[in-house]
Amino acid sequence: MKLTRYGTDVIIGSFLVADALIIGGYFVPITVVSILMMALGVFLLLFTIWFFRDPDRTVPAGIDDGTVLSTADGKVVVVQDIVDNEYHKGPAKQVSIFLSPLNVHVNRHPISGQIDHYRYVNGEYLVAFHEKASDLNERTHIGVRNSRVGVLHKQIAGAVARRIVCNLKVGDQATIGERFGMIKFGSRVDLIVPPEAIVHVKLGDIVVAGETVIFTMP
Repeated sequence: MKLTRYGTDVIIGSFLVADALIIGGYFVPITVVSILMMALGVFLLLFTIWFFRDPDRTVPAGIDDGTVLSTADGKVVVVQDIVDNEYHKGPAKQVSIFLSPLNVHVNRHPISGQIDHYRYVNGEYLVAFHEKASDLNERTHIGVRNSRVGVLHKQIAGAVARRIVCNLKVGDQATIGERFGMIKFGSRVDLIVPPEAIVHVKLGDIVVAGETVIFTMP
């Protein structure tokens, strides 16, 4: 199983702690304590591998620049019309996706185009599905645009997640479905597009980064 490079520091630290628990538990003379230590080490090892997995994804065939794909794996928790004063400067549509700790947390570009907006906000850590998380939590705001559509997408930290990984800057080129970062240990992403976009998901849908179509432009 391939692991993401975005979590190298945590992966190494977790592996060292897991090894210490397993090896240390083997030498503890008290059977119950020994079993608990080794079990905890195995759980930490398996959870780390599962959380930082980075499976390959295949962008759907036949899509064009007006197709917006999901930036994350997870469950659709918001589908609504909004007013976006930051990027679209007016009416817009928003879809929000909640990532549980069991989801793949690597994020992927929703469209191909140029990054023309980037902002980091050092905010709070409400639970990621809270209605105010988009406005109050730690997050990055990334705007990307091509000839058909502009998309503002946000990486939003949750109550457990305390680190957003994103190395983008204005002027970078985005390729649809390619990796650009991750949010660690439970989080949320918002996708915000022009009001005329057609929504292809509904509340409760399970979506996959780089594969599920979220919007298309008419």
